[in-house]
Amino acid sequence: MNTAKPENTQNSRIRLIVGTIILVVGFLSPLLIPWVTSTDWSMSLKSLLSGLLAFGIPEIFMLIAIGVMGKPGYELMKEKAAKFIKPLLPPDTVSRTRYRIGLILFTIPLLFGFLEPYLGHFFEGLKNIPIGMYLAFDLLFVISLFVLGGDFWDKLRGLFDYQARISK
Repeated sequence: MNTAKPENTQNSRIRLIVGTIILVVGFLSPLLIPWVTSTDWSMSLKSLLSGLLAFGIPEIFMLIAIGVMGKPGYELMKEKAAKFIKPLLPPDTVSRTRYRIGLILFTIPLLFGFLEPYLGHFFEGLKNIPIGMYLAFDLLFVISLFVLGGDFWDKLRGLFDYQARISK
């Protein structure tokens, strides 16, 4: 009777490790897309494999990992991930100054993306913008979401909720 518990604990630990490996491999599978596209396989096969590596295989591996780990292992993994991610999340409430700075950072890329196709006809410099500039604006947009804080995420989510109402 005493030996059953350590074996069960050892078995749970092995299942957790194997499940974690399966989960990590599944989420790293999109990194194989450049290798698939560099092969001399047919275009349809490359497209199919690339799509599966991006949007099918990670999810399937996640389900397999949860099955291997079991519910207790999955809950433990989720709890540890939450402890790691929680400090990285923006605070719910931010100061008025930080909110205004975040709104500026949020608005600049949107305005640029909206006006650039139209202003490109009038200003020669806007016709040949390097890709790095677009990437910088995308990064600025993502940073702005963290500067604005958690309350802004709720406001943003409210845009997609038909019954959302503003409360003062």
